[in-house]
Amino acid sequence: MKLDLANPAWRTTLPPSRTVATDAPVSACAFSRDGAAVAFALGDGQVRVLPADTEAPESAAAAPLHQGAVLALAADPAGDGFVSGGDDGRLLRLGRDGTAGELANQKGKWIEHIAVHKATGAVAAVAGRMALVVKDGELNEFGPHQSTVADVDFSKDGSRIACAHYGGVTVWSIGNVALPPRRFAWAGSHVALKWSTDGKFIATGTQENDIHVWRIAQSTDMRMQGYPAKVKSLAWSADARWLFTSAQPVFTAWPFAGKGPEGKPPVQFGEEGAGLITVVAAHPSAEFVAGGYDSGELQLGDIKTRRSVVLKMADDSAITCLAWSPGGFHLAAGNERGDLLVVDLRR
Repeated sequence: MKLDLANPAWRTTLPPSRTVATDAPVSACAFSRDGAAVAFALGDGQVRVLPADTEAPESAAAAPLHQGAVLALAADPAGDGFVSGGDDGRLLRLGRDGTAGELANQKGKWIEHIAVHKATGAVAAVAGRMALVVKDGELNEFGPHQSTVADVDFSKDGSRIACAHYGGVTVWSIGNVALPPRRFAWAGSHVALKWSTDGKFIATGTQENDIHVWRIAQSTDMRMQGYPAKVKSLAWSADARWLFTSAQPVFTAWPFAGKGPEGKPPVQFGEEGAGLITVVAAHPSAEFVAGGYDSGELQLGDIKTRRSVVLKMADDSAITCLAWSPGGFHLAAGNERGDLLVVDLRR
């Protein structure tokens, strides 16, 4: 089975899906490691879990787990549940049976971003000016940084974390907390960060409506400008040949194969008219990318053929999060109004 956007069915009918309405905005979503369930982080403290199978019976809503909004969510790299962070300062490990265990408690701070590393089972989170890493039951803290950490991500091998903040990026070795960090400087606030899937690049979106990318081995950097808004969402293709970005009216991808993107324009494809893309998510193994718009429209793009199709029509509620299932045949999305969407892409 494969995704083929040349199939006429994509043009005539929307794919099968499940939509569940809630009363709180959705900040994040993630599929479990085994792909059987998908969870959504809600502004009322709930983590709502649904079956990935859109025809399976819908699970009931559970009681709030956080004492405030849930701000971050990821698949548990050490189990089949999830990890969540909230504005109550707690980082939780959630079982599929509804149980919750506390990994960290940073009272008075917000846990706004989480990254996980599947091979090592490590969980990273940001809390104010500090970054936290939980691995093998041990909690280590990294910082303080010169400002609030805006995002965090693991290196390919899971041995390091990169933290975005005002003035650039700081990279820490998580195996040796006493080792001095490596700093990559660029003026301004960096609001999003993604380490490339081949481990060679770190990309950030900045407050100045552009993106910045460092080549780690050479410590060289590049700046890509021309965005009409802040780039808050970045996604590397599975083979690291493309960096997809939000904040454009069509799919936008910078080429990183060969000599990289210097002196080249980005590849852009798709049809304008749906607004600006607010969040992008690259397929876990193929050349596809999902894009959610500020109008609420959801599209699927194919960088290889430059085709795009609509998965969900606009409804005036911006898409706030996207997640692919591990197998790449289901896509989850949440929006500002509180709608939870699971799309079955098998055709």
